[in-house]
Amino acid sequence: MSSGEPGDGAAVAAGALQGKVALVTGAGRGIGREIALLMAREGARVLVNDLGASVSGEGVDSNCAAQVVEEICAAGGQAVAHSGDASVPTQATDMVQSALQAFGRLDIVVNNAGILRKAAFTEISYEAWQALHRVNLDSAFLVSQAAARVFQRQQAGAFVHMTSTAGLIGAAEQAHYCSSKLAIAALSKSIALELGTQGIRSNCISPIAATRMMVAATGRALNAPGQLAANAVEGVAAIAPLAAFLASDLATSVNGQIIGARGNDVYLFNQPRPQRLLQRSDGWTIARLSEVMEPAWRNAWVPLERTRDVLNWVAS
Repeated sequence: MSSGEPGDGAAVAAGALQGKVALVTGAGRGIGREIALLMAREGARVLVNDLGASVSGEGVDSNCAAQVVEEICAAGGQAVAHSGDASVPTQATDMVQSALQAFGRLDIVVNNAGILRKAAFTEISYEAWQALHRVNLDSAFLVSQAAARVFQRQQAGAFVHMTSTAGLIGAAEQAHYCSSKLAIAALSKSIALELGTQGIRSNCISPIAATRMMVAATGRALNAPGQLAANAVEGVAAIAPLAAFLASDLATSVNGQIIGARGNDVYLFNQPRPQRLLQRSDGWTIARLSEVMEPAWRNAWVPLERTRDVLNWVAS
C-alpha cells in the first residue's frame, strides 16, 4: 500500500461538479448527507432522497430530506427533497423523473440508502433477509436502472454505490447485510462493463466512519474508546470528497473500481481473480484432490478474517 503524493488540489477543488445534477439516496443523515452537501458546494444541483427510517429500517421521518435541502439552499445551492422509498419500483422511477423535472437533466446517482440488522445466522428471519436485500440491493438496482436510461440518452453519467467491508472481507452475525453489500460490488461492475462504452461509469466506495450503522454493527457508542475509534474515525465528511471525485469529470478514467475510505486514508481493493492452478492430464478424483490440493495450496487459502483483521492500521 502506498500513500498518495501531494497534488494541486486548488486547481480542481472549486466547482468540480458545476452544472451537474446529482441524485443521492439515503441523504438525510450521516455519509449521504455529507455527500449531498459537498456536491452542492461543488456546484451540483441535488435531489436529496431519504425516507427517514431508522438504521434497522423502521419508522419514517418525512422532514429528514427537507432539512438537508434547507441547509443546501441556505448556503446558496439548489436542491429538492424526495422522501420516497428507493426500494419501491414506482418511487425509484419517480426520483429520477423528479430530478429531471426540477433541473432538466441528471448526471450523477449515489446509491447510499441502506439498513443493517445484526443477528446470528440461524436466527435471521426470512423477512429480515428480504428487508435488507430490498433496501440495500434492490434500491440500488431500481434507481440505477431508471437513471441508466437517462444516461444512455445523454451518453454520459456516473454511478457511485456504497458497498462495505462486511461484504468484501466478511463479518459475523450479519449474513444478510454482508451478502447484500457484496452484491452491490457485482452490480456496479456489471454496469461498468455493459455501459462503459456509452460514457457511463460505475464505481463503489467502501466507507468506514463512526455512523449510526457502525454503532449497530459493533454495539459500541460513537464516543466509546478503543476498537471503534481505531477502525472508524469520527468524521463522516471524510467520505464525501471521494464520492464527489468519482462523480466528476476528473475521474473519467475510473470505472468498475472499489475504493475504500477511512479518515485520511483511501485504498484500492483488489477483485477476485484465480491465483493458483493445478492440472492433471488424467483428471481429478476425490483422493487426488485430497492428496495434492490441500498441501499445495495450504499457504494460499484465504484466511477467515474480519474488517479489523485486514484494516489493522489506525486511520490518520
